[in-house]
Amino acid sequence: MKNTLQHCLPWIRFFSLSSKEFLQKVHPYKRLLNHQVYEDLLNSHVDPDTEPADNILLPRSIKIERIIDSEIVNLVLVSAVLRWIDKTVIIINGKFDHLRELYLPYKFELLLRGSRDGFTPKKFHQLCNGIPNTVTFIKVKGSEEIIGGYNPITWETSDNKGKTKDSFIFSFKNKNIKDAIFSNVRDTAEFAVCYCRADGPFFGRDIIIRASNESTNYDTSYCGWVHYEKMIRAEGKFQIEDYEVFQVIKR
Repeated sequence: MKNTLQHCLPWIRFFSLSSKEFLQKVHPYKRLLNHQVYEDLLNSHVDPDTEPADNILLPRSIKIERIIDSEIVNLVLVSAVLRWIDKTVIIINGKFDHLRELYLPYKFELLLRGSRDGFTPKKFHQLCNGIPNTVTFIKVKGSEEIIGGYNPITWETSDNKGKTKDSFIFSFKNKNIKDAIFSNVRDTAEFAVCYCRADGPFFGRDIIIRASNESTNYDTSYCGWVHYEKMIRAEGKFQIEDYEVFQVIKR
């Protein structure tokens, strides 16, 4: 049987199985598996510090194109953002828990991609103004770091400040969930987002994306720590490799 199944076993999403499924459906057939694969799988359930490999496959029933068309993030990061939006954050005891508990009740409608639509405030406001419940993902140039934020209210071009208690910002170091930082807007904040004509996605004084005027490319990208509870990266300038803005829609 092992020889018969040898070409099929590598395509089974073993690491997405719950502990109960592993015990009932895999453990009785451990002799069919490569010894090292079985040991790694066993350790993923009993040792919370076991590190997942980068090539672990997501459950086959989840098609990323059905959820999001992104060149920046994967479904694990998307799931983490959606949990924060719905305030259903899970306690991750083991480093595989986020793979086994993907939360994807929404889809992401792409509004803007910098590498496709350009990096000017004018294009940002043309494509994103008036649309609620948007998530911005920003790829930091020269790294695998991703930062961004959630704006439950609309973007505008009014030179005013947007007020909401439900926005948050985040960062993912090395494009993974293990070192994620989520930061809610402060309860007393009068400045969750900014609507200035020459700005792109602008979250308090914590993520600042702006240009010298609305028709030129962004020339300032900066992270601070003022209007949101946690610092998501060291204060200072960074460069944008690409960025995407999505509307979050119930599936």
